[in-house]
Amino acid sequence: MKKYYRYIAVVLAAGVLSCEPELETPVDEIGTYSNGEADFSSYVALGNSLTSGYADGALYITGQENSYPNIMAQQFALTQETNEFTIPYMSDNTGGLLFGGNVIAENRYVLAVGANGEPGPARYTGSQPTTEVLNTLDGPFSNMGVAGAKSYHLVAEGYGNPEGVPTGMANPYFARFATSGSTTVIADAMMMNPSFFSLWIGNNDVLGYATSGGTGEDQTNNTDPSTYGTNDITDPNVFASVYSGLVETLTSTATGGVLVNIPDVTSVPYFTTVPNNALVLDAETAANLTGFFQAVSQVFTGVLMQQGVPQEQAMALASQYALTFSEGPNRFVISVEPSDMNPLGFRQMTEEELLLLTIDQGALAQGYGSVRLTPEVMQVLGVLQSGGQPTEEQVNTLFGAVAGIEDADVLDAEEIENIKNATAAYNQAISAIADANGLAMLDANSLLTNIAQNGYSFDAGTVTSTFASGGAFSLDGIHLTPRGYAIVANELIKEINTTYSSTVPGVNIGNYPTITLNNEVN
Repeated sequence: MKKYYRYIAVVLAAGVLSCEPELETPVDEIGTYSNGEADFSSYVALGNSLTSGYADGALYITGQENSYPNIMAQQFALTQETNEFTIPYMSDNTGGLLFGGNVIAENRYVLAVGANGEPGPARYTGSQPTTEVLNTLDGPFSNMGVAGAKSYHLVAEGYGNPEGVPTGMANPYFARFATSGSTTVIADAMMMNPSFFSLWIGNNDVLGYATSGGTGEDQTNNTDPSTYGTNDITDPNVFASVYSGLVETLTSTATGGVLVNIPDVTSVPYFTTVPNNALVLDAETAANLTGFFQAVSQVFTGVLMQQGVPQEQAMALASQYALTFSEGPNRFVISVEPSDMNPLGFRQMTEEELLLLTIDQGALAQGYGSVRLTPEVMQVLGVLQSGGQPTEEQVNTLFGAVAGIEDADVLDAEEIENIKNATAAYNQAISAIADANGLAMLDANSLLTNIAQNGYSFDAGTVTSTFASGGAFSLDGIHLTPRGYAIVANELIKEINTTYSSTVPGVNIGNYPTITLNNEVN
């Protein structure tokens, strides 16, 4: 991801990249702690990539070992005799997936120094992936986290059928360990006869929409998931129905469990690292850009008047394009759908709108998000400055020089509102289902928002959501680091202890690493 090196403030200190010294000494003997009213003997975790331990843009062994369910299972074992917590391990720490020998998922990200001498995320190239989807494992497993799964995928028959992987009808991660081609994730989970469960699902029901820049559809009021696209927002009623059914099934054998609600995905580094006012200008360039957009407004006024629009109305409509810029940081220009109110289809970003982490920084430096001042454009500006009348071709050249950021690279205000509304509806359903079933619940939305705003303090320091250096989020800007997953595990344990009068011990956050250097992968 060399595109966003410019905005990475990486601290290459041992405390960031490695484990902190252990400052606590928990007693690791059964009998010291109590399981209370909970029965942890057969713990099963359901969810998506966050449950599987996915990190750095891939699933790999170390990430799976440091998943929050595996951390919790180890702590549960300190309170009572438990079954082995089984995991569908990948074949390596490289990440990536093969299907019939062909790479279908890329290697993990590592922190590497690029050709420009700056540290940043890069795909690991030290070895090829060795995890072959068609080399199926003998399931089921205790960790039933399936990377990429949405809520309704957990009840979808054939979601683990290898034959459906090439067409996108099945999930390659689940296809590795599904007990049959027709089974469902929840059916395989129930084969483990869970006595206790965790359920964290729903992130992907809005995440694909967000990471695509809102290019999908908000399917609220469409209750047929079979018609949804990959990047669509799931209807809240569909989500609530599926979620309720999952909990009903799980509680048919489990006497307890913990639910996790959905974080505000727009608060993660993928959406907060590149500021929307990163168009930093000197005084001369700011004046030139202001002059350019004044020219656009002037010319468009003339175009409208030629089309019969009254002068006052034409000037009012065209005035929105007389954007002004100042020395220092300025907000980028984005493309929007042309409309009667915005015929040219561009405007400046507002304060709350977000740029995606993957936006091409090189393109921004060349005028993407503002204006590409080519010699042809400068010639048109010269005609205008001399009082001349531009030709129709020159007018088109002038308007075409505006290089607004495309929809796939930005979340605008309407798209952010769609995400927040869906997330709120999902979380309302999760809370109601937890209350109705007497289950523990972790407010991950508040937890990750607090980490983003205030950081998370522990004995050896503070974890923040700052990309690459903060310690909470991995190098894909969406998934957590082992330290981030340890925080989630501890917070889950707190909720479980409160609900079930147990005394499961937490873990030492500093014992879990954050990001990985290139030479530390294998």
